[in-house]
Formats: sequence, structure tokens, C-alpha cells
Amino acid sequence: MLNSLLSKCRWVALGLVSSAVLVSCDRLLTPDFNTDVAELRGGAYTLDKDHASLIFEINHLGFSTFIGGFDDFEASLDFDPENVANSTLEVIVNMNSLDVNLPEFEEELKGDNWFDVAQFPQAIFRSTSYVGPGEGEGAHVFVGDMTMHGVTAPVTLSVVFNGGGRNFLTRSYTLGFSASAEFKRSDFGVDRFTNFGVGDDITLNINVEFQESSE
Repeated sequence: MLNSLLSKCRWVALGLVSSAVLVSCDRLLTPDFNTDVAELRGGAYTLDKDHASLIFEINHLGFSTFIGGFDDFEASLDFDPENVANSTLEVIVNMNSLDVNLPEFEEELKGDNWFDVAQFPQAIFRSTSYVGPGEGEGAHVFVGDMTMHGVTAPVTLSVVFNGGGRNFLTRSYTLGFSASAEFKRSDFGVDRFTNFGVGDDITLNINVEFQESSE
């Protein structure tokens, strides 16, 4: 019994030490990492496509939440840490990169009954105004115009700033963000089966890293 207790204590102690070492290594590798927006570099940033995800969620007949995403999109950020309200964002999504892990269904969704990718190959979001701080640390709310399926309508984007600093892997100064938005697909003319239990409300979840532009 005593030996078993001592063994457990050793594993707990080893875990605590390992965690402390990992935190210390993180700080050694990225010593300038900062979560204070005012302390960051302003200017032009481009998307690190290797560390970016764009996921959507929609109710499926009340049974579940159907999840999909887009694998190819570009984004540019003009960041002003001294006045976040002056920051601007543009995102361009390649609609043909739709990914729901069901190839046949992907082709159906790309067709003219849904997104009609042949006629509308891109969706574009451009921020237009700053609403103010959001809920939680590092949160901010922006409004922008989103164009999808040939229709342009306002969409509210809730952004959470994760932090910034020099990425020791890429050697590029990097900013990290997570963001979310909610809108009705019917507002953009994609309204098939909304009367038959397929959700109209779309939730977007975005996680991205931006690298300081070299231009």
C-alpha cells in the first residue's frame, strides 16, 4: 500500500516538473510572445495557410450538428494595435474547396441547387466597421460585408486575439486569432430544405495565424 502511494506521488511530481519544463521551454522559444494588443506590431499581415481553418456548423433535422469546412482560403489583415478600430480584414474563400468528408455530397452541394460554385466560385468577407470590445479577454466585434452566392449582406464577426510574437519555426512575427460568426444561409439565397428541417442558421468557427507581410 505504501509503495503504491509512493509510486503515485512520484508520477504526480514528474508530471508537475514536466509541465513546468514545457512552459519554460515555450517561453524560451518565443520570449517575445505577448497577449497585450497594445504591445504588438502593427502593419500588414498575410494568412499562414498551414495554420488556418474555416469550419461551419448547421442543424441536421434536429438530430445532430452537421460539420463541414473549406480547405482553401486567403486572408489579409491590416492591424493597428494602438487603435483596433482601425484594423481591417479581408477573407476570400474558394468555394470549390468545400469539404464535408463525403465526396458525392460535396459535389451536390457545389451544384446549382446549393452553392452553385460554377457561377459563384468565391465568397468574400470585408470588414467595414468596429463595434467594440466583446465578451472576455482579447475579444473584439467587427461588422463586415459578406458576398456569397451573388448576394452581399452584413455579417458580425466576433474575434478573440490569442497573442503575438516571433514564431521560432518560421522566424516570422505572427499574430493568432480565433473568430466566430452566425448568419442565415437564406439571406444569401441558399435556402433549399429550410422548410424541411435542415437548419437555416450557419455558425462559422475560424482559427488562424497571420504572418507579418514581407512586402
